[in-house]
Amino acid sequence: MSRFFATGSDSESEESSSADEITPKAPGTTFKQSLLLSDDEEDTKRVVRSAKDKRFEELTNLIKTIRNAMKIRDMAKCLEEFEQLCRAFLKSKNIVDKEGVPPFYIRLLADLEDYLNQLWEDKEGKKKMNKNNAKALSTLRQKIRKYNRDYETEIAAYKENPQESADEEEEKEQGDSGSSSDSDDEAGDEGVSAKSFLKKKPEPTSEANKFLKTEKGSGDESSSSDDDDDEDWGSDSVDSGSESSDDGEEKSSSLATVFLKKTQDSDKPSEKKLGKKKKPKKKERLEEEAEEEGGEEVEGGWEKVKGGAPMVKPKMFAKGTEINIPVVVKKLNEILQARGKKGTDRAAQIELLHALANIANENNLGQGILVKIKFNIIASLYDYNPNLAAFMKPDMWKKCLDCIDELLDILFEYNNIFIGENIAEDSESLAVSDQPFRVRGCILTLVERMDEEFTKIMQNTDPHSQEYVDNLKDEGHVCGIIDRLLNYMETKGSTEEICRIYLRRIMHTYYKFDYKAHRRSLGLQGETKSEQDQEESEGEDSAVIMDRLCKFIYAKDRTDRIRTCAILCHIYHHALHSRWYQARDLMLMSHLQDNIQHADPPVQILYNRTMVQLGICAFRQGMIKDAHNALLDIQSSGRAKELLGQGLLMRNMQERNAEQEKIEKRRQVPFHMHINLELLECVYLVSAMLLEIPYMAAHEFDARRRMISKQFHHQLRVGERQPLLGPPESMREHVVAASKAMKMGDWRTCHSFIINEKMNSKVWDLFPETQRVREMLVRKIQEESLRTYLFTYSSVYDSISMQTLSEMFELEIPTVHSIISKMIINEELMASLDQPTQTVVMHRTEPTSLQNMALQLAEKLGSLVENNERVFDLKQGVYGGYFNRDQKGGYQQNKSYQRDNHQKGGYQRKEGGYNRGGYRNQNQSNY
Repeated sequence: MSRFFATGSDSESEESSSADEITPKAPGTTFKQSLLLSDDEEDTKRVVRSAKDKRFEELTNLIKTIRNAMKIRDMAKCLEEFEQLCRAFLKSKNIVDKEGVPPFYIRLLADLEDYLNQLWEDKEGKKKMNKNNAKALSTLRQKIRKYNRDYETEIAAYKENPQESADEEEEKEQGDSGSSSDSDDEAGDEGVSAKSFLKKKPEPTSEANKFLKTEKGSGDESSSSDDDDDEDWGSDSVDSGSESSDDGEEKSSSLATVFLKKTQDSDKPSEKKLGKKKKPKKKERLEEEAEEEGGEEVEGGWEKVKGGAPMVKPKMFAKGTEINIPVVVKKLNEILQARGKKGTDRAAQIELLHALANIANENNLGQGILVKIKFNIIASLYDYNPNLAAFMKPDMWKKCLDCIDELLDILFEYNNIFIGENIAEDSESLAVSDQPFRVRGCILTLVERMDEEFTKIMQNTDPHSQEYVDNLKDEGHVCGIIDRLLNYMETKGSTEEICRIYLRRIMHTYYKFDYKAHRRSLGLQGETKSEQDQEESEGEDSAVIMDRLCKFIYAKDRTDRIRTCAILCHIYHHALHSRWYQARDLMLMSHLQDNIQHADPPVQILYNRTMVQLGICAFRQGMIKDAHNALLDIQSSGRAKELLGQGLLMRNMQERNAEQEKIEKRRQVPFHMHINLELLECVYLVSAMLLEIPYMAAHEFDARRRMISKQFHHQLRVGERQPLLGPPESMREHVVAASKAMKMGDWRTCHSFIINEKMNSKVWDLFPETQRVREMLVRKIQEESLRTYLFTYSSVYDSISMQTLSEMFELEIPTVHSIISKMIINEELMASLDQPTQTVVMHRTEPTSLQNMALQLAEKLGSLVENNERVFDLKQGVYGGYFNRDQKGGYQQNKSYQRDNHQKGGYQRKEGGYNRGGYRNQNQSNY
């Protein structure tokens, strides 16, 4: 039956249609009146409405459209309709000036602003928006904030007491409708009007929440009429009710019918809307469940069930059932059938498997079936988190470690159990007999997965919390399990499996500094007092363990990946313990740098970490050039943090989407394996300073001078651009200040900037052999400052005593002699040594500043002319053709640029020392 005929019979409708009434419409559409006419009077009757009614009706229609768009999160539609609403409100300015700003308009502005703020704070929701909606949300939020400034007082008053604001709006509506409609007066005489009966009472809370969250059923009429769609149904029902009644009794009866009709019919659209809305958050869902429980207690007899397909817990065994291996295997398969299905309670499944293991153990069914159940328990623990990115909870992690320990105990105790992935389920031998047990499964895969889970736990724990330290203590347990499995595999595993477990052991060893071996090498092992320390110090060195495991992989492994990882870990361990030559030779012999770009990202991260450690090792040994070369690629990229797997840099969504970001996060190295990035940058900048400053002094006037380190030059430029130079604060500022001092040959100032309390605490104290590194640095600073001083001030001296240089730079005379001799041999310094007097005699062969500038100008002019000639040749099509005498035009003998016909070159010095290739012999036909 149509909703227009729900309130009375046909005769009642005909009687009521003869009366001309203007009846109120929906409760939410304020100041709006509509005229309902019968069919036979439709062409002849006209309704005259005031300008105020027309304007307000237009506003309420737009507000209704905006609210509908808010419900479905259509931000583009919201923006479009809000702009139309602003234009319509501007048209109504004259009416608004007389009547004041309508409350329903203020109410919308306040609700819309709250709604947009909540959407803006919902980061997950914003990520799921499409591009148009996200852009519209940002634009609309800015517009509404700017627009609401003009109505701050009205909005504040509404927010302080939304109930009173709504009541004022209601009274105003009733007053307007009473003055403009006779039918409302008649209804008022009866004491109850349709509008006042169905009028919505707004709740004190803002309506913005209604659009973001699922509506909650409250059971009373006032809360069920919050939806605007319900209001539309109610208004139509009221219209039909007012058409079908003339006297008061008929009105009151029809209103009751309308009320019932509305509650029945409005369920369907509200249910549809609920289905479309976003799922409520966990907190609200708990509140809803609590409310539902409260309602159920009143009604009684109802039971709350979990969503999804309910898991039917299989009963273990009926009374009197004989417990044997086939029965237990059948029950095990029943439990495993629920694995992976929707609605399966994974925790209950694990409990059932534990119970089954206990039953098998109590009935002495043998270790074969127990091992099979243990395999499935561990697999179920891994499956407890279906999401690959999620990590195991602490209780599940402890259960997993204990279960693997129990499994290894069984395997070590009973040598007649054979396990392997290649054993088919049909060929399993689980019964107790003279034959050995055969069980399908791979303990190595379970331990590898356990190791990966440990890494995920460390990646997802805050590294600066106590929880991280507590989780890190489990590494000893993990390494113990790997060691036990390693011993088991050495007796029963294949070569490939042994290589895999060896690599796991290597990955837990290579990044750890062996302090006990270091103390033994220094002869300090007698200082350890406790027995436990004595036992540990007598154990095998990590270097010996690494050497044994890696060499086995080098000889036996058939896969490139495992061997590559083993080589890189071995190099890293050598470099960490200052075995520079072994690490360098192994890196050069492996030729990994040639094809590492084809490896997968985790191996590339390991390669980058190894190269960085190699560079730091070279620096500690005083190999400054090698250290700079090793660190150059990582530091020059500006992405050291990302290349070392120690964090992600901020990038645009175009370069990396959310899925790629998740993948890259899973590749990150746990915090306890990080390399200090500030130490790394300091080592690189100090190395660059020791190489670059003498080079800059030697090639001060060289136009073709190249940069050794771009990053170092960038730091120097940043320091020069600063308008006010104060004492250095950061590590970079210390290096820049030291560089300026070294440029002047002032090694003491340079030394004070590089080695001081602040730099010691930030960088130098982090090295194992701190004092040796500092001494090496002082020596390098003295030597390079001496070289820089000679390059800079050699033109000032005729001769200088080596004794003076030795005292200035606090170096031994043989060291000064050695440095100056190398500079003379390499033709860096034009001088000679006078042995009897121990002086350095300077040769005046260096050009003056003016001569240097003239040489640079001549060189640049020569290259300019040469470039001109090449361009002209390309246009003519003949390379070198215009030097030919037979060519018409061009540079011929009488029209040439040559300064002297007898001179064979362009700008040539008669001594033959300075020759530029810009101009060629005229007899020469080509270049």
